[in-house]
Amino acid sequence: MRSVCVFCGSSPGFDSIYLDAADLLGRTLARRSLTLVYGGAHVGLMGRVADAALAEGGHVIGVIPQSLVDREVAHTGLPDLRIVASMHERKAMMESLSDGFIAMPGGMGTLEEVCEIFTWGQLGLHAKPCGLLNVKDFYAPFLSLLDTAVAAGFMKAAHREMVLVDENPSSLLDSFARYTPTATPKWLTRETT
Repeated sequence: MRSVCVFCGSSPGFDSIYLDAADLLGRTLARRSLTLVYGGAHVGLMGRVADAALAEGGHVIGVIPQSLVDREVAHTGLPDLRIVASMHERKAMMESLSDGFIAMPGGMGTLEEVCEIFTWGQLGLHAKPCGLLNVKDFYAPFLSLLDTAVAAGFMKAAHREMVLVDENPSSLLDSFARYTPTATPKWLTRETT
């Protein structure tokens, strides 16, 4: 593994624990010589994880659509900032540049990104590890929803198990190293549960 994409909030959250977690994740990636790929902004958790990685001597690639550059949220201190035409192009480029994916706390954009990348893995479009950095148990309701989807017959247990979860970045990255993608087909019927 050479690079990890981080999805996270463009806001800092109300509790400083989220910014502290972004600092720790950025430093951890840099210390492991893993390139950080992220959304290219200087604001919120996004800016904090990038700044922490850079301060530790890490390599950071930002990917941001022109519309957000125009709104002046691009991180101008990045040595590698890639400007794309759309959010769709941004996600596709981030996926192609990354060997794994971590979602920190965030809002609708973060949730949309992590759900899409999990779905791509479920469909076999990639075989890369995907994890949640579960700071302050932020993702507990989301994980409960996934468990409900399994119990109700809308998701296979093997696909639920693809979602790696930890509150510590080092432990989460260690689980990435042990990750084996599932070969389970997505479509669920009573016969294939």
